[in-house]
Amino acid sequence: MNYKETLEYLYNSTPVFEHVGASAYKEGLQNTLALDEHFGHPHRKFRTIHIAGTNGKGSCSHTIASILQEAGYKVGLYTSPHLVDFRERIKVNNVCISEKDVIDFVEKERHFFEPLHPSFFELTTAMAFQYFEKEHVDIAVIEVGLGGRLDCTNIITPILSIITNISFDHTQFLGDTLEKIAAEKAGIIKHSVPVVIGEYNEETRKVFEAKAKGLEAPITFAQDSNWILSSESTGHGGRRYTTADGKCFDGALGGDYQEKNTRTVLEACGILKEMGVITNENHIFEGIRKVCLNTGLLGRWQILSNKPLTVCDTGHNVAGWEYLSEQIKRQKCKTMRIVFGMVDDKDINSVMSLLPENATYYFTQATCKRALDRHTVASIAGRHGLTGKTYDNVGEAYMQASKEADSDDFIFIGGSSYIVADLLAFIAFNSF
Repeated sequence: MNYKETLEYLYNSTPVFEHVGASAYKEGLQNTLALDEHFGHPHRKFRTIHIAGTNGKGSCSHTIASILQEAGYKVGLYTSPHLVDFRERIKVNNVCISEKDVIDFVEKERHFFEPLHPSFFELTTAMAFQYFEKEHVDIAVIEVGLGGRLDCTNIITPILSIITNISFDHTQFLGDTLEKIAAEKAGIIKHSVPVVIGEYNEETRKVFEAKAKGLEAPITFAQDSNWILSSESTGHGGRRYTTADGKCFDGALGGDYQEKNTRTVLEACGILKEMGVITNENHIFEGIRKVCLNTGLLGRWQILSNKPLTVCDTGHNVAGWEYLSEQIKRQKCKTMRIVFGMVDDKDINSVMSLLPENATYYFTQATCKRALDRHTVASIAGRHGLTGKTYDNVGEAYMQASKEADSDDFIFIGGSSYIVADLLAFIAFNSF
């Protein structure tokens, strides 16, 4: 098989959550443990940092990987979903796993894993761990796929666990209260392993404290720290931070929500300094400043054009849109144009209630099977006073918005990771 045929095999022969949703979710670690034993427990050969949370875990994972790279380590990075190419999920110092390595893994190991009927994510996780061992990484940053307790990444014993925040998402798997969701995320806490909690409320803090106490795991709440005094947009896609002791540093990620992510990252770095993993404070600041350059992170308040200002963002649930909507509404422009679509398991009505009414909308749908039909999106939007036309695909909607825009307009593309994925693939294919 060539690379394209190998990906088609993976997508078609294993349940892929990004494509089919709930039917791809497998509760339990039996397959993961079987794969791990078959490959000789590769995750035990390198140190790991484990990151869970409803929002922000991707940004935090990439930023910590960038910091560790600045500190001179060979760093593995495992994240999901990918936006343009499957290989984005598995990187070593910002170099994606090769097409050959993906092909070889499938061809050499399919005789073992086919009888297990693993999910796509179970198989991808095994591929990542084996690849990181093969590449002799010093440390790997591992992003949880879904939840924590039963996620197949949860076979690792990291040097540090991080839980960014808790909000309502994937409630059909994780529970319908914040306490239940927190309990699932808290499943990554390990005995005696320090854990950083990014954000909490009264309901979730007691869950984390009880779990950490039971496992004798030192626990820190970044929300309580005074690392960051303030932050503001730099006006060119990033943010400038001022620390409590008067220092200033720049971050490459410009979303309002990145202040809380950065606070979490700094708290984690404080612990890594205590461990001796990080020894130079400048590596922290450089890693935050160069996260996109060092890791290839895409889709976080990513500026695609300045005239007109065109931004995409992968924010896809209510908690994310509470920040995005305010940042969008602050944009000074003649006409606001929003290319928008969502998938079928999100609270679209709550998100719609946060969107600006004074915008021109281009309703569309991603190519994944979970995408809400564009006409359904437009109909729901109409009930919230939002008006616009429908477009068959993201590329068409984006092109129409760009065609109609003046240089002083503002264009936003988002609503789903898959909307952004289709957009970036369209741009790459058409070489804009």
